[in-house]
Order: sequence, then C-alpha cells, then structure tokens
Amino acid sequence: MNGIGDGPKIVFELFDGKIQITETVVMGWLIIVAVTLLCLWLTKDLKKVPEKKRQVLAEMFVNFINNMVRQNMGEKLMYYSPYIGALLISAILGALISMIGLRPMTADINVTAAWAVLTFILITYHKIKANGFGGYLKGFAKPVAFILPLNIISEVATPASMAFRLFGNVAGGMVITGLLYGALGALSSALHLSFEVGSWGFSVFQVGIPAVLSIYFDLFSGCIQAYIFSMLTMVNVGAAAEES
Repeated sequence: MNGIGDGPKIVFELFDGKIQITETVVMGWLIIVAVTLLCLWLTKDLKKVPEKKRQVLAEMFVNFINNMVRQNMGEKLMYYSPYIGALLISAILGALISMIGLRPMTADINVTAAWAVLTFILITYHKIKANGFGGYLKGFAKPVAFILPLNIISEVATPASMAFRLFGNVAGGMVITGLLYGALGALSSALHLSFEVGSWGFSVFQVGIPAVLSIYFDLFSGCIQAYIFSMLTMVNVGAAAEES
C-alpha cells in the first residue's frame, strides 16, 4: 500500500489514459456492491413480526437512523433518512476497509469534499426555499453590510471544515500508524530481533503493537468521525430548513 502522501494509486486507465481509475473509486464501488448485497440479504423474506435475527438487525439500524433524523432534523425532514443512512454506512465502511489492508476511502480528500459539497448544496437549497434567491443573497449583508465578507467565509467554512475533519482524522491515523510501524521495524533491527526466511520477514516489535493502534484509529476513531460527519450534516441542513 502506498503512503498517504502519495495519494491513491491509479488502478487502471480508460480511453488511452484520459480517465484514470484510482483506488478510491474501486474501493467506493466495492463498498456499494457490499452494501447492496447486505441490504438484499437483510431484507429477504421480511415478516410483519420478525422471525429471523437478520430482520431484527435491519429494523434496529433503520430505527436508529430514523430516530437520529427525527431528533436532529425534525419530523418534516424524515425523507432524509435514506440519505443519512447511506452516508453513515459509507463513511464507516470507507474507514474500516483499512483493517483488511486496503486504503481507506475516506483518506481521500476528494471523497470527503464531495460529501461536504453535497451537504452545502442541501443547506443552500433550504435557505433559498425559505427566503427566495434574493433574500438568500441579502442575508450575507445582515445584520450590517460591512460584515458581508465574514458571512461569505462562514458559509464556505462549513463544508470545508466538515471535509477536512473526516479526512484529517483518517489520514492522520494512517500516517501515525505507518510511522510507528516503521519505527518498530527499525528498533527490531537495531536489537537484532528481525528475522528473514527467504522472502519472508519478521520483526518482533511489529507484532501486536501496530494492531492495537490500528484498532483505535481504524475502528473507534473511524466510526466516531463518520457519526460526527452525519450529525453535522443533519444539524446544518435541519437548521437551514427551520427557516422555511
């Protein structure tokens, strides 16, 4: 796996190199396929009264998402539940794939920025719906005209902070884990605790310690940041919709 500073690898190219397909795109489609298959399995042979554990699990997830949307966006915006559910599960799986040796999808700023821009579009849509396009533009000059630049910066800062928060945490975890792994390998070599058998290498200090750190950054931190991103989406869109 390439370093975080190198960005995602180009897996293959289309139309004589005019379109480059990166690891991020491949990981994204793999997650889409996996989630689709999971949904088909969980929703197979549904009953009014659950008889199988998979239906209970599916209903628990749906109720969890519905409750989050209801509490943070209100009853009127319950139609956002499918989007929030898809966003949350995509962000979680996009981070957790690093635990099986693949590059996290959310370690690509293009992914988190695209999600943040979509949130910004939804916020803007509800503000224009509430105040009209003219009223939306006039809002940047309130309460006084000279703070217009600050209001514009504040508007742009919302998607920017959301994108960099999720990306920074996942990418930072990759960097720290990679540095520690390399340092432990060097320490093992210095203490003559590195062994090679043919093409296979083994360093004593690289066993166990990086795995514990990976559990924190990939599992705990990845899930928390995905949840925070979804919450910020709901809170910001919900606040904009309250004006309508």
